[in-house]
Amino acid sequence: MADDQHEEVSKVSAEEEIRRGITVMRRVVQGRSRGIILDVSWNNQGQLIEPNGHTLTSFIGALVRNEIPITCDDWRNKELKDSKEKIWSEIKRCFNIEEERRGFCMKLAGKLLRGFRTFLSSKFLKDADGNFVDAELPRKYESLISVEEWEAFKSKRQDPTFQRISATNRERASSPAYPYRKGRVGYGRLEQSMLQKEESSETSLPAHVLWKEARVGKSGVPQEEVLNVYQKCEELSQSLSPDDTKSILSRALDVPEYSGRVRGKGFGVTPTSLSVKKGKAPSNRELHARLEAMQAELDALRREREASASTVYRDASDKNSINCTFQPNIPEGISHCQLYLAI
Repeated sequence: MADDQHEEVSKVSAEEEIRRGITVMRRVVQGRSRGIILDVSWNNQGQLIEPNGHTLTSFIGALVRNEIPITCDDWRNKELKDSKEKIWSEIKRCFNIEEERRGFCMKLAGKLLRGFRTFLSSKFLKDADGNFVDAELPRKYESLISVEEWEAFKSKRQDPTFQRISATNRERASSPAYPYRKGRVGYGRLEQSMLQKEESSETSLPAHVLWKEARVGKSGVPQEEVLNVYQKCEELSQSLSPDDTKSILSRALDVPEYSGRVRGKGFGVTPTSLSVKKGKAPSNRELHARLEAMQAELDALRREREASASTVYRDASDKNSINCTFQPNIPEGISHCQLYLAI
């Protein structure tokens, strides 16, 4: 009886999943056909935020599932160049986005592809105990995945080397000391909502403030362990030098830093994006142009000074000529010197 009920529930769940269908973002595509191009926003650290931040993320996920095979294990593979170009072209057709944001979008696409492969593996190729299941290609994804790709995908998941790495990563992520509790919101949009709620004029928040808020569940009360880390960060912020390279949060957690990552800031933020960018050295052509501009300014100042000096000289000459032609009425017998002394 219990087995029959379990089988019935499984059938219903599978049917509901098939009926729901895959995400294709028809709203975005239909809006584009009507001339509606969506604007997207970014914070000052280069992270995608609202409005339309979650829409662009979902759209990129749909594109990458359509254009990139699940057998792709290396996102940097040069054979993906044409597919990446198509993804970027479709993004620009539907969203008002600058060319400089391409790097972020491509990194996000790679992340979403990895997440999709992980979802397929855990959802269809593992039982409740984590053991491998030789499942058929899910009907829901028949339009995206060929039978050959699915078989190759399963074979890769059964490879002993892959399973060993997967087991290590799964063990490391299975019981985090401070679990993230904000679902798919992400640090960028979480920071945006916090600043809006507080009506703050700031453009960003300290990493440990975001880290603490990201670990607050539905109860609204952070765990004591999280509060202890936060308090330690507050104390360190009063004593550490601003030039210290290791972050306050990493010190408080007593964990190593990861290259290219800023702890407590989320996807898209790197040490480079947070540091002050130094201007590049000017080229010889730029230096020559600057020298010419300075020389022209100097010549203009010299001409202005010469013109001013000439005007003063003419005024003085006119006064001297007047003094020379003026003959005062001085009585005879009195010299100029006597007249001066009398005065």
